[in-house]
Amino acid sequence: MKNIRNFCIIAHIDHGKSTLADRLLERTQTIEARDIQAQVLDDMDLERERGITIKSHAIQMKYHRDNEEYTLNLIDTPGHVDFSYEVSRSIAACEGALLIVDATQGIQAQTISNLYMAIEHDLAIIPVMNKMDMDSAMPDEVEDQIVDLLGCDRSEVIRASGKTGMGVDEILDAIVDKVPAPKGDPEAPLQCLIFDSVFISFRGIIAYFKIINGTIKPGEQVKFVNTGKEYEANEIGVLKLDMIPQKQLSAGNVGYIISGIKTSKEVKVGDTITHVARPCNKAISGFEEVKPMVFAGVYPIETEDFENLRTSLEKLQLNDASLTFEPESSAALGFGFRCGFLGMLHMEIVQERLDREFDMNVITTVPNVSYKVFTTKGDELEVHNPSGLPDISEIEHIEEPYIRASIITQSTYIGPIMTLCLDKRGELVKQEYVSGNRMELIFDMPLGEIVFDFYDKLKSISKGYASFDYHMNGYRPSKLVKLDILLNGEGVDALSSLIHFDNAYALGRRMCEKLSELIPRQQFDIAIQAAIGAKIIARETVKQVRKDVTAKCYGGDISRKRKLLEKQKRGKKRMKQIGNVEVPQKAFLAVLKLD
Repeated sequence: MKNIRNFCIIAHIDHGKSTLADRLLERTQTIEARDIQAQVLDDMDLERERGITIKSHAIQMKYHRDNEEYTLNLIDTPGHVDFSYEVSRSIAACEGALLIVDATQGIQAQTISNLYMAIEHDLAIIPVMNKMDMDSAMPDEVEDQIVDLLGCDRSEVIRASGKTGMGVDEILDAIVDKVPAPKGDPEAPLQCLIFDSVFISFRGIIAYFKIINGTIKPGEQVKFVNTGKEYEANEIGVLKLDMIPQKQLSAGNVGYIISGIKTSKEVKVGDTITHVARPCNKAISGFEEVKPMVFAGVYPIETEDFENLRTSLEKLQLNDASLTFEPESSAALGFGFRCGFLGMLHMEIVQERLDREFDMNVITTVPNVSYKVFTTKGDELEVHNPSGLPDISEIEHIEEPYIRASIITQSTYIGPIMTLCLDKRGELVKQEYVSGNRMELIFDMPLGEIVFDFYDKLKSISKGYASFDYHMNGYRPSKLVKLDILLNGEGVDALSSLIHFDNAYALGRRMCEKLSELIPRQQFDIAIQAAIGAKIIARETVKQVRKDVTAKCYGGDISRKRKLLEKQKRGKKRMKQIGNVEVPQKAFLAVLKLD
């Protein structure tokens, strides 16, 4: 055990974690030269296309030094704020962390929040300054920032480059010297913490775990503590580029277990595995429950795909524990699921993965956040969906979730960023210089305002230089109204939204204009209205398609034309009673992308 080191790599998005991980794998000869490709741990097509890490990946390396062999278990983690739950789970399975900072960009918001997460778990932190080969690197300036943040010596900061392989040996030595070996007793009753799982169609569900105490061998009877289910460990092993079966694994190791589990509900991330014969006396405290920030309805395009969608979501949830879902139905879209996501990027990735990995075509409704509604009877309800709102006469007040946002940027962009945050009903808490000309702004903002396009706008205003991170900060009373969209007086529940009173008129008008462009013309007039309660606040009309019925009356008496027009009018009226308006799929998507 004294030669095992478990560590993860944490950094802001795009600071070169995966590239540096490639160099570590090459240096320890974990991958053969013929298998080397860029970002070898990002094995999802989606990750490669977007150049971001979405999943944490575990891999084992062997490192030889002074005639001793060390086992290094590396977990590469995502950097985007929407996947911070992945990072928290990886940190729980490690004793040390490489904190990577881009030498051209310096400390960013996500670096700070990931660092605090690692410090809370008492991890040994190894600071690494990456991208030292770039012409625009500012080593001394960035080193100052790291020393200020960590309170370490300058000599402890390792200068490295994932591209050229500079500093890789120093990093490996630092891991061996500074990261403590895992504590645990191989003779004690078995205790393993599940930190991830995947579904493979012909092998069932594979759980990845870290052994805290005890030893496990293939063929032993094991029990999952939270679900209470018992299985036989068919195969156990370690994760290299492929899964390598082992005869036994003991305390401190990271590995996988295959036990022929078919139903996804039986494996929970954060659960404890123990022996049936000699169980441990208590489960390991897992991870805190994930709190979804953004809710949206996900509906199959074909109604008969409802069950397939449920299975797909369950399999996806195995691999992405931060996704939550429950069934719901909508008058416009039929049966589907109300899903909870950690943010808009997370929602986009889940939608894309459903399409690629499970071949599911889905419609997603307008995303919103959860509100607390206090009724006149003194009850408190949690509402995720505008249609779940009680009657307006029964509501005493509504509270909406607020976040504490931290934005780090160059001082040149302070003005426009403040304007953006204040427009989104933000309140400035404090601003301070982090170093040189870089400032940290801290705002309290309503979560509902940043759900849509806040992150994109922030990036474009600051030319990509601002970084953004947030955490929940309680609920506050707010003047919210339900905005309904009516087509010929019929409400379309999938388009209704809860919105702050000040923004309702503008949004209502824009939605009506957008829908009038997208809804195809019918044989009758279609009135598109935005309403708050019984009050109509905006209206657009899609004109009917008309046939020129008087074309055959050349000349002659006006009364003949009148008679034909009256007949057409009666027909249009009858058609309006029986005709219904289909809202095309792209109208739902366009409403999501309203600027």
